[in-house]
Amino acid sequence: MGDSVKRLAILGSTGSIGRQTLDVVRSFPGRFRVVGLAAGRNAKLLSEQIEEFKPTLASLESPEGRERLPHTSCEIVSIEDIASHPDVDMVVIATSGKAGLSPTLSAIHAAKRVALSNKEVMVMAGEVIVSEARRYNAEILPIDSEHSAIWQCLKGEERGSTSRLILTASGGPFRNRSDEELKSLPPEEALMHPIWRMGEKVTIDSATLMNKGMEVIEAHWLFDMPFENIDVLIHPESIIHSFVEFTDGSVKAQLSPPDMRFFIQYALFYPERPSSELPRLDLTEIGPLTFERPDVERFPCLKLAVEAGKNGGTCPAVLTAADEVAVELFLSKRIGFLDIAKVVEETLSHHQSTPYPSLDDILAADQWAREYALALVQIGNR
Repeated sequence: MGDSVKRLAILGSTGSIGRQTLDVVRSFPGRFRVVGLAAGRNAKLLSEQIEEFKPTLASLESPEGRERLPHTSCEIVSIEDIASHPDVDMVVIATSGKAGLSPTLSAIHAAKRVALSNKEVMVMAGEVIVSEARRYNAEILPIDSEHSAIWQCLKGEERGSTSRLILTASGGPFRNRSDEELKSLPPEEALMHPIWRMGEKVTIDSATLMNKGMEVIEAHWLFDMPFENIDVLIHPESIIHSFVEFTDGSVKAQLSPPDMRFFIQYALFYPERPSSELPRLDLTEIGPLTFERPDVERFPCLKLAVEAGKNGGTCPAVLTAADEVAVELFLSKRIGFLDIAKVVEETLSHHQSTPYPSLDDILAADQWAREYALALVQIGNR
């Protein structure tokens, strides 16, 4: 295959980012070899991916689905074993929520190049992740469109020349809905994002703007930028994926059609920019690009997330855990759309944060928050 073949492990291969990563792999035959694939519960799709890409390693979180996997063609191991395997050059973390933390650390401890899509990993344990990556000389390459855009804008610039990061947000599907309408929105409607194709969790987080708040925390750790120097702009067209303002007042932006394959491809090939068949941007077809400030009163999750990030300690871990529980409860129709922010806020307000937390402190806070958030709803429903 030659030295140019990159050996990949794709964790979360049956989710939206995982499937799009495999689309990129298909588009460049001979450039990648898929060594490992890991999924949560979708044994059927994982089996199909194993048959197509012939990995030597596979993992499925759901025990009852493992017997359905084609054992003859690959070894069934843990997700951490795949992330740290010596045959892997790059690990794509495309899982959702807390599930990405352990394999990310395994990949870092094996000095892998990590292409990170799971924002909760950096939110709940950003200080630990950054510290461990430095210690083990592991690279973290962002796949999120906003952070990839910032990363691309910073390329070639001197360290210390950046004065502000501006993350853009589509505003989600409910930007112009009234408070009364927001009260009774069904999950099916919340899952219909106007621009992006994403998994269920991140789609709901986009609708509440929690997603953007988490991205502010992630940007703080990835780019070593104070929270006071990170802003959010609503940009419904989702063409500009983020801005970087420099100390001389100049501003750079990264533009492309709203297609995650641009950012996946950039991370997979970095520092190379290969010629590709991805759609080209035609601004004459798109028309005006618009911007507005986010309404944090109507969408309080953005404010809650940024405050948790500023408070630090174990607050961000509690934020992500409470949000994960609240989103699951909303999707199962046990709480309303506006209750997501209420559950997160109530959980945060009762948390005694641990400053400078260890990984054990973070995991303990995560567990406490899940139990507290769930108990909140159970008590409220009695």
